[in-house]
Amino acid sequence: MPNLTLELPSMYGDHHVTEVRRLLLDLPGVADVYASSSFRIVEVQFDDAELTPDQIEAKLEEAGYLGELPMPEETAVPATESNGHSYFRHTAAFEQTGRSVGFTQNVPYNGRPLWPCPGMGPIREKLTIDN
Repeated sequence: MPNLTLELPSMYGDHHVTEVRRLLLDLPGVADVYASSSFRIVEVQFDDAELTPDQIEAKLEEAGYLGELPMPEETAVPATESNGHSYFRHTAAFEQTGRSVGFTQNVPYNGRPLWPCPGMGPIREKLTIDN
C-alpha cells in the first residue's frame, strides 16, 4: 500500500488532528492515518485500487486544511482612518509592571470563531440530553 504525505498548514491543534483523521478514515480505501499538529503533516496509507492521491487532497481541500492559513493583517493605516474595521492592537505599559507590556485586540463578533479554524464552525442545532 502506498503512503501519501501532505503538509497541512491549517492543522495547528489536536482538535484538527481528530477532524483530519475522521475525514480521511471515512474514505474508502484508507488503511491508516498519522497526523501531527506539531509538524502540520498528515501521512495516509491507502489502497491505490480504491482511492487516488487527488481524491485525498480534494477531501482535505474541501475541509479547508490545504493552503495557507488565512489571518487578518495589521496595516500601516491608523485605526482611526480605516473603514471602521480595526485590527490594531492596543498597547499599554504600566509603571507597576516594570518592563512588561500588554496587548489587546478588539475583534468584532460575527457569529463565527475569531480565527479561521477548519472543522470548527458555529453549532447549527441545539442538542438536548435526556436523563
